Amino acid sequence: MLILPLLIGIIVWYLITCLKWKKKIFDFMEKMPGLRWYPFVGTFKVFSSASREDVIYRFIDVSEKYAPFYRSWNGHIPQIHLMKPEHIQILLRSSTHAAKGPFYRYMIPWLGEGVFIAEGSKWFLQRRLLTPAFHFKILEGFVEIFAEKAEILTETLLTKANGSYFSVLPYLHVSTLSAILETSIGVPLDKVTHRPLDYVKNVHEITEIYMWRFWRPHVSNFIFKLLPIGRRHNKLVGQLHAFSQKVVAYKKHLQADQIVQSDCRSGERKRPTFMDLILDATENKNILSDSDLQALVDTFIFAGFETTGNTLGWTLFLLGNYPEIQDKAYEEIKRVLKDKNAATTMTELNELKYIDYIVKETLRLYPVLPFVLPFLTRTTSEDIELGKTTSEDIELDGYKIPAGTQAIAHIYDVQRSPDQYVEPDKFMPERFMPENAKSRHPFCFIPFSAGPRNCLGMRFALLELRSITATIIKKYKITSLHKVEDMKIFAHLLIRPQAGIHIKLERREKFS
Repeated sequence: MLILPLLIGIIVWYLITCLKWKKKIFDFMEKMPGLRWYPFVGTFKVFSSASREDVIYRFIDVSEKYAPFYRSWNGHIPQIHLMKPEHIQILLRSSTHAAKGPFYRYMIPWLGEGVFIAEGSKWFLQRRLLTPAFHFKILEGFVEIFAEKAEILTETLLTKANGSYFSVLPYLHVSTLSAILETSIGVPLDKVTHRPLDYVKNVHEITEIYMWRFWRPHVSNFIFKLLPIGRRHNKLVGQLHAFSQKVVAYKKHLQADQIVQSDCRSGERKRPTFMDLILDATENKNILSDSDLQALVDTFIFAGFETTGNTLGWTLFLLGNYPEIQDKAYEEIKRVLKDKNAATTMTELNELKYIDYIVKETLRLYPVLPFVLPFLTRTTSEDIELGKTTSEDIELDGYKIPAGTQAIAHIYDVQRSPDQYVEPDKFMPERFMPENAKSRHPFCFIPFSAGPRNCLGMRFALLELRSITATIIKKYKITSLHKVEDMKIFAHLLIRPQAGIHIKLERREKFS
């Protein structure tokens, strides 16, 4: 007897919930331009038939059709897409709307609630704890390690300087993985693994799984766990955690030895690394739990190796397509480094200004992330009304974006905007000369995001990229197999080349 009233009650509750959702969210969102909404899948129906290789280009086509502002639906979750720097600035500068969106929750089993995903007080605490690790003086102490890793890399590549094309990314990823472990954590790579490419491959696979989930919003967590891809995900999480746990264990072992030996020999305190700071917080102040520590280490290793390795690959790819730019860079390197193989001081790195322009232009064309996804939190009673603070040439007045909307800031698109860049698809490092950059909007170049949640490791990455790029150019002339116009990308969690990056190296004469 009670079943029928209960069933009727559930149906009534569901209908009332749907009507509230329609009134508060759906009706506002449907006033904006965008693809047609369908139950369960939202506007993702158009992507369901696309192959892994084509889905990003279908996404780019949709964005070009509705640019610079449109709405979409990830299932029942509303999304707004922003491709104009003035609009992106509104969101990324906001501390109220700095939460991460639903997509990032897919990664919690691997990365936990580290600084990349955490919100609120937990994020603020971790951010405050880690910021001192990136102080200028600490980064200055890493320059010699960058130089050492760069020289090891160029020596390793010597076996490939035989006139044949080869895939360079695996070599770059191992080098940057070694650098991030030794500089910011203080652990040599060979102390935790003799098969670093296994870790690299596991990271590639798990990030592709997360993008598989992004394009399939109708697949619930429960269903995902039952699928073969869900079981594979769990296995990868275990393998990735095993690697980071070895890193933490070895660091603790080193730290115990240093307390006994190092401080007794000299009264000087060693510059703290990232790991020194978080271990101190974990063991002495009870600020971080063991799970917080695990999350931070996993986040830092992932964020510190593949992002830099991919950017190095794109840099070599572009230089191999523009020999005149490569020659100009080589002349600067010879002038600054003279007979040295690598930059070993901060002064030398700072003098490599054209190399800095090359790195930044590479990050403009091939940013690490295709987009960032800030979330308009439900904790605020305010909606953001775009148009009130944007330029008059974009008709967004009256479009209210309800709290709870997932915003998607298109880094890839805004950094190729013809409104901001002449010949936006062309590789032109001179764009970043001060006199050429000053007139551009500050949010048209955001490869490390911007605002309160910008990348903590931005300066670290730029220094490492400058160091390794200069060392490679000093020793080798680079030729790319693929042309720029033929290169296709995967925009999974990170932007990756579909066919890899294949280059040919020709050893330079030492004093040419």
